[in-house]
Amino acid sequence: MRTLRTTFIIAALLSGCGNQPPDKTPEDAGVTPQEPTDAGVTPQEPTDAGVPPEEPLPSGPPVTTGPPNVPEFEPAFPDQTRAPEVKSKTTFQVTEIASGFRNPWAIAFLPDRRMLVTEKPGALYIVTPQGAKSPAVTGLPAVDARNQGGLLDVEVGPDYAQSGLIYWTYYEPRKDDKGQAIGNGLAVARAKLVDGEKPRVENVQVIFRMLPTLESTLHAGGRLVFTPDGKLFVTLGERSILEGRVQARDVKSHFGKVVRINPDGSVPQDNPYLSNPEAKPEIWSVGHRNILSAALDGQKRLWIVEMGPQGGDELNRPEAGKDYGWPTIGYGEEYSGAPIHQSTQGPGMEQPVYYWDPVIAPSGMTIYSGDLFPEWKNNVFIGGLASQALVRLMMRNDRVVGEERLLTERKERIREVVQGPEGALYLLTDATNGKLLKLTPR
Repeated sequence: MRTLRTTFIIAALLSGCGNQPPDKTPEDAGVTPQEPTDAGVTPQEPTDAGVPPEEPLPSGPPVTTGPPNVPEFEPAFPDQTRAPEVKSKTTFQVTEIASGFRNPWAIAFLPDRRMLVTEKPGALYIVTPQGAKSPAVTGLPAVDARNQGGLLDVEVGPDYAQSGLIYWTYYEPRKDDKGQAIGNGLAVARAKLVDGEKPRVENVQVIFRMLPTLESTLHAGGRLVFTPDGKLFVTLGERSILEGRVQARDVKSHFGKVVRINPDGSVPQDNPYLSNPEAKPEIWSVGHRNILSAALDGQKRLWIVEMGPQGGDELNRPEAGKDYGWPTIGYGEEYSGAPIHQSTQGPGMEQPVYYWDPVIAPSGMTIYSGDLFPEWKNNVFIGGLASQALVRLMMRNDRVVGEERLLTERKERIREVVQGPEGALYLLTDATNGKLLKLTPR
């Protein structure tokens, strides 16, 4: 594992971006702000998932988008960006299950197929498959809901049938010993969900806190992914401002990392940085920008999509102890047009599996494994905010071979996409009157 010292990163950044702090983030671009191997997973050879081996690979022009923001940056290998456009043969219908959510962020299914739905300002609801909403769940801690902050992801614990535990992420407002505000950071909490006419959570326990604490309303990440062996991945951002950005490759900081913990917040003994006394022991991988999309594939490997700057959203498969390069390498630029990177490649740093320039502004992700849409088996689905689309990727041998943009006619920001128990896709639209949508075959 190669790690640059913070001072070196600062120097590289200042020379690369003219001492300008980052300005706009793609999530809110053009939108008024409203507030070693994979340890624990048996290694397997990649399969030809997504495209049957007997079928020829897609060919032709890519999805129609604008010109690249940084045309001088060329891909490191074919189809690393602008893969051929594909069109689904399966027709589907979109059903509005419920509406009236205030900037909803995440969906998680309870065993009886009801859904937990979070709202960014801080509310959590239980929603039936028919769209009936419970009163807001009480007992949740306060959130810092400014800009990109608030109540974010929610997941049902793997032992929910016995424990009743649910888990969620949020921007935690923090104070010093004298009660003075000192900033915020992403936190992961768990509690027992007490169902009923007035649902509530009991015995709230914060199991992880992003450190250090910083005053920023941007880029804290926030997706949760449980693995079959009972571990919990948490995706984190680098807080956007320069003070945080330069820590993305620094193992002494949680900023810009994927972390891996046990459900009680303790550290798995096969995490990659345990032998480094200076490193945060929860760290799984480093060098990320802002990860708002994460899911497991059919081999139970973690995939993520992270927000890039202007140009450079990335699809990655983060592996234990590896460095994904931000902010030293990348494919984008500041929203001011100022450069960030001198190069797209560097020693000891991983290349993205795929990148987008212009960006899609990703949030939410699922890798389809259901039977309702056989054509979509093993395809990656990503919610697009600025792109106002559901982005579909066809894969073969861990490479993107085709891309499709769905639901563009709706002109809605897609915040979340999950697969339901019956194989339908469920989406959330990011708006003050956000909607819960369901995709099924027509």
